[in-house]
Amino acid sequence: MSDIILHHYPTSPFSEKIRLALGYKKLAWKSVIIPSIMPKPDVLALTGGYRKTPFLQVGADVYCDSALICDVLEHRQPTPALYPERIKGLARITAQWADSTLFWAAMGYNLQPKGAAAMFEGLPPETAKAFGADRAAMSTGMTRLRPADATAAYKSYLRRIASLLQEQDFLLGSAPCVADFAAYHPLWFTRLRLPLMAGILDATPLVLAWMDRMAAFGHGQVEKISAEQAIAVSAATTDFEPLADAFFQDEHGIALGSQVTIAAENFGQEPTAGELLAATRTRYTLRRLDERAGAVHVHFPRIGYVMKKIERAS
Repeated sequence: MSDIILHHYPTSPFSEKIRLALGYKKLAWKSVIIPSIMPKPDVLALTGGYRKTPFLQVGADVYCDSALICDVLEHRQPTPALYPERIKGLARITAQWADSTLFWAAMGYNLQPKGAAAMFEGLPPETAKAFGADRAAMSTGMTRLRPADATAAYKSYLRRIASLLQEQDFLLGSAPCVADFAAYHPLWFTRLRLPLMAGILDATPLVLAWMDRMAAFGHGQVEKISAEQAIAVSAATTDFEPLADAFFQDEHGIALGSQVTIAAENFGQEPTAGELLAATRTRYTLRRLDERAGAVHVHFPRIGYVMKKIERAS
């Protein structure tokens, strides 16, 4: 099996979700630290346009979005399970809520003026300005919660999480599932990355105890490599990962082999263009060529992403 390569940066919440899942499954992986803001030339060499963090590389296969990455890790190492059979649907639905509704409430609270000031304390003013401009460009057209509304929502969601933990160690039972990892990472950002803002967690001690249990899984066995080394791995790869589900589910009237773009529905809408290799029940796969990375298969989940056919000019 080819090595798992995670492209991430230390303060990325969604990266912490995946790092912790790797630790839970006791997987060995290679770490490539990428920039938190554009430009990201080494990232785009592999993804072709997708610029959100993290993404996972296995040889010349690139997996975008943490939801899909969790599926890939589960396929590679089925136990311990992220999707226990008896709660698989509930786990996925809860994780989707946590990665969207909970996450944006938490970030609206975390990055209100005093939180943002703490995040960039001691750094040049240009750093905060560049980060703000980068995230503004990624969130064009999005409706963001105002700090007061985000704070109220975050408090409510923390109480709801606490209620799930009254008689069990994890959100949906005695063992963690994908929902735990999805709910953990925005709270991790509050507690570990912005301690000034962490007082909001004190009202829910059951949540704090659960976070300690989650953190104990660690990050697995990590080896650092450079972006150049990761790109070289892709360029040298001739065999691609077999598709877990090759069934073609056509919802768009776009044939396999067509030139298409795929982009996120809202946050980070930069498109990736390529040849449509697969459109299964759960994911899209594009084939693209890069002068540095060679032939690359880029995979996206169907949920949360939009596919469009590239129309040739007449």
